Amino acid sequence: MHGYALENLHEYLQPGMRALDVGSGSGYLTACMAEMVGDNGRIVGVDHIPGLVEDSKRVLDRHYSEWMQSGRIKVLTGDGRKGYPDEAPYDSIHVGAASSHVPAELIAQLKSPGRLFVPVGSFSQNIVVYDKDCNGNVKEHEIMAVRYVPLTDPEKQCSEEFG
Repeated sequence: MHGYALENLHEYLQPGMRALDVGSGSGYLTACMAEMVGDNGRIVGVDHIPGLVEDSKRVLDRHYSEWMQSGRIKVLTGDGRKGYPDEAPYDSIHVGAASSHVPAELIAQLKSPGRLFVPVGSFSQNIVVYDKDCNGNVKEHEIMAVRYVPLTDPEKQCSEEFG
């Protein structure tokens, strides 16, 4: 799925661009995105599990220390449902967990033009691409049916409800 996400975001991960990776997990996709945006680009990875963020920072620093030190990659603990407005707007946003509704806070953090790639739905989920044009108008289109973990908070994710 990471390859499919990168293919769909390719136009918005060009050298010098800025992107947000929500649910950055291990940092694998964050690193791939950083490769695409080049030396003058910036990728912010956000995950709500502090231990996972620390692990990903360690791995990224071991393999991409120059990118971490230069700020090409920044990984932090936060509520990805709210994005990371401190560094918005972003050319592209990738979300690695399913939003139960249209993620308006993330769409608001897109540049014009910009693209958001996100699974949306509860039981029935689809990858939805939201494209914001140069006038700020947003169009959405479904790409395919998928099954992702829900975009939620740490307490709910670790509860018995989600196993």
